[in-house]
This record gives sequence, C-alpha cells and structure tokens, in this order.
Amino acid sequence: MRALALRHGLTVSGARPSLPLYARQIWSRRHFITAFATARLTAQYSRARLGQVWQLMNPLLNAAVYYFIFGVLMNTRHGVPDYVPFLVTGVFIWTFTSSSLMAGTRAVSGNIGLVRALHFPRASLPVSLALQQLQQLLFSLCALVVILFCFGVHPGPSWLLAAPALLLQSLFNTGVSLALARLAARTPDIAQLMPFLLRTWMYASGVMWSLDHVLAGDRLPGAVRLALECNPAAVYIDLVRFALIDSFTSAQLPPHVWGVAAGWALVAFVGGFIWFWQAEETYGRG
Repeated sequence: MRALALRHGLTVSGARPSLPLYARQIWSRRHFITAFATARLTAQYSRARLGQVWQLMNPLLNAAVYYFIFGVLMNTRHGVPDYVPFLVTGVFIWTFTSSSLMAGTRAVSGNIGLVRALHFPRASLPVSLALQQLQQLLFSLCALVVILFCFGVHPGPSWLLAAPALLLQSLFNTGVSLALARLAARTPDIAQLMPFLLRTWMYASGVMWSLDHVLAGDRLPGAVRLALECNPAAVYIDLVRFALIDSFTSAQLPPHVWGVAAGWALVAFVGGFIWFWQAEETYGRG
C-alpha cells in the first residue's frame, strides 16, 4: 500500500518536510507571520483604557520599581554613571528577551486550534510571536530615546551599533523561543516554571546593577566568572548600553563581547530551528 501511495504521489498528512523545504515554506509565509505578529500586538491591550500606552508603561513602571528598591534602598547606583539611563536601557532590553521566551512557551499550546485546523509550518507561530516582541521593543525604544535625552544623553555615531546588537538578540530570542515552544507543546508545566527561571536569570544579567562591580577582584570562582561574562542576556544588554549611553561608549568594550553575542545568536537560532523542525509531525496531536 505504501508503494502504491507513493507511486500516485500520495504522502502522509502532516509529514515533516526536509529542512531546506521547511525553511522555504517559512519564508513563503513571511507575510502571514508579519500580519499575525502585528495583529497580536494590536490586540494585546485592546480592552485596556490606555490601550497601546501600556506597551510603554509596563517596562517604565518596572524600571521605577527597580530604581526605588535597588537604586535607592540597596544603593546599587553607587559608582554607576548615568544610572537611570543604565537601568532603563537594561529593563527594556531584558524585557525583550523575557517576553519573547514567555511567548515561545505558549506559541503552540496557546494556538492549538489553529495548529489542528490548518496545515502550515508550525515554526511560523514562535517566529511570529518573537517578531511581535521585536515590534513592541521598537515601539518602546521611542520612549527610551526620550528618557536618554531627559538625562543628558545625546545621539552619536555609536548609536548605529544598537541595530546589529538588537538583530543578534532577536535571532537569539527566536531560537530559544522555538526550543521552548517544542518543550511546552509536550510539557505545558514549562510555562509555569519559566517566570522563576527568568527572574533568576534577570538578577544574574546586570539589569539593576553593574556586573563589572560584581566581577571586580578575585572573589568569584573562575567558572562563575566565565558564566557571568558570557551570559547572553548580559552581553546583549551591555552592547546596547555601550551603543547608547555616553559614559559606556567612552569606556573600553571587552573584545570578546561581539564574538560571544554572534555565537549565541547563531547557536540558538540554528539549534532551536532544527530542534523544533524535528518534532514537526507531533504538534497538535494528543
């Protein structure tokens, strides 16, 4: 029967295509991916009175809380020049990663009706949700620029470096979101665990304090120091701070940072995409 079906061009419903064909299918649906991301972004706060203003208010309110707790009460602002731009930039860039990863855990399980009803490459869902978070970040960067102006930070040639830094971060976020989408499709409890993991990761990423102060001296074991220095979230935050904030731009950026950022982006995106593709036939079953 299998030979008869193949001879007449019949294939298994929902069968996994080859990896190159799968990538071409994703590209051919780029307009759907963009429209789906934009529609989700528009509908996200449609029932709130302030509507899309919450896209700015959420990270700003988080930054205000972190400033009071860490900057004032714990005095982590001591020795950090331009602390408010430092903090707000860290919060906005960290929010981009954390929101992308949380969205990835719900990419398949949160759209199960769509997955079961229509035939399309399932990677379109986590990719579109990662694109949604990028759109939200670009919208929020307008507020970030205003805040930088208010605290005496002015644009310069180094601001152009923010574009490749955010591109690398977007690739990293998309790859990890693809991996989490596969995990959460089979184990929905991942979505409940993620807030705790992300909170721990945030504290280790220098969002509210300078990792340079933590790494100063020889207090930390070598393995811990290496993990902090190569922490992808911290690397992307440092790159954007280096690009936008004058006091960071004038400092010497460690030579390994761009290489680490590119390495994390490549490994996460390629690895996440292939690992998600390997389970293409299983999404929507059970």
